[in-house]
Amino acid sequence: MKTMRITLLTMTILGLIFSFAFAAGDAGKGKALFNDPKAFGGEKACSACHPDGKGLEKAGGKKEFKIMGKTQKSIEDAVNFCIENASKGKAIDSKSEKMMDLVAYIKSLGKMDKKASGY
Repeated sequence: MKTMRITLLTMTILGLIFSFAFAAGDAGKGKALFNDPKAFGGEKACSACHPDGKGLEKAGGKKEFKIMGKTQKSIEDAVNFCIENASKGKAIDSKSEKMMDLVAYIKSLGKMDKKASGY
C-alpha cells in the first residue's frame, strides 16, 4: 500500500511538472511567431515595430500596458491589441499554445537584457 501511494504521488508530481513546463511556453517558437508576418493573418510581423524585441525588454514584468492611448490589463491583451491594431491580424486565444509561446519569448527579452548588462 505504501509503495502504491509513493508511486501515485510521484506520478502526480511529474504530471504537475510536465504541465507547468508546457504552460510556460516555448520562447524559440515564440520568437519564430514574433518574426513571421503571416503568423496571425496580418500585414506585418511583431518585429516590424519591435526589431529584435526592442521596447519590450520590461514587458514580461508589467501588469498593465499603455498602447496607442489604450490600457491593456495583461500581456496577452497587449499582444492581441497589437495583432489586431498594428498588424491588422486576428487575435489569438489567450490560453493557446501560440500565445504561451509569444509570451515566453517576450519574457525572455528581459532576461537577455539582464545578461547583456551583466546582471
